[in-house]
Amino acid sequence: MYLSVCLNSVFRGVPLSEAVERAYFAGFGFCEFWGWWDQDIDSIASAKEKTGMQISAMCTKMVPLTDKNLRSEYINGLKESIEIAKRLGINSLISQVGADQKGLSREVQHASIVEGLKQCLPLLEESGITLLIEPLNDLYDHKGYYLAKSAEAYEITNEVDSKYVKILFDVYHQQLSEGNILNNLEKCIDRIGHIHIAGVPGRHEINENGELNYPAVIKKLKALGYKGAVGLEYFPEGDPEKSLFDVKKILSL
Repeated sequence: MYLSVCLNSVFRGVPLSEAVERAYFAGFGFCEFWGWWDQDIDSIASAKEKTGMQISAMCTKMVPLTDKNLRSEYINGLKESIEIAKRLGINSLISQVGADQKGLSREVQHASIVEGLKQCLPLLEESGITLLIEPLNDLYDHKGYYLAKSAEAYEITNEVDSKYVKILFDVYHQQLSEGNILNNLEKCIDRIGHIHIAGVPGRHEINENGELNYPAVIKKLKALGYKGAVGLEYFPEGDPEKSLFDVKKILSL
């Protein structure tokens, strides 16, 4: 298990190439970022080579899997994302499943997500890249989003039944969506490929001011045998580097 700095949130507004170097000099060996399509990939690749930083994940293009009429657009976006991921040495792509489609039942949309992910398997298997579907809270940050509960994310990944499609379990989002974090981590652990954490409430620094006991979350993940990335996807209110130092100390990772 290792910490991965989300460059877009921790170093908000900073060019990603500079953020890679700042995360490195803050003592981290892994980082991640959101969308690639509006970024200078050459400069990111150069910063990665210069520092030796590993990029644990980035997003694929945001096309709804809930809408089967957009399937070819989603797959084309995934093809493009895979090419960029291969160039940057990234083994995981983050995918949101899209908005709740008005007029369609949840059963129909659930089936559309599963069908779409199954159609992606040849691309994922050929590239060796894992696709991570992410439940998000639909109460505050992502109103209208389809997938909020970890149990349904687990059902979807079980139905796809591939080691190349897993869950991104965002502890911040799941605390707001459902709570019961430790039990839900245990229920989903065999399908979890990536973790995100942030302070609750506010999505700021991970410290004693939040309602979540993150050392207990890390202890639980260790007990469950989780060995992947724990992404620091928070928005610091203070100095970014100091917040990274503090969170590393708090989590003992």
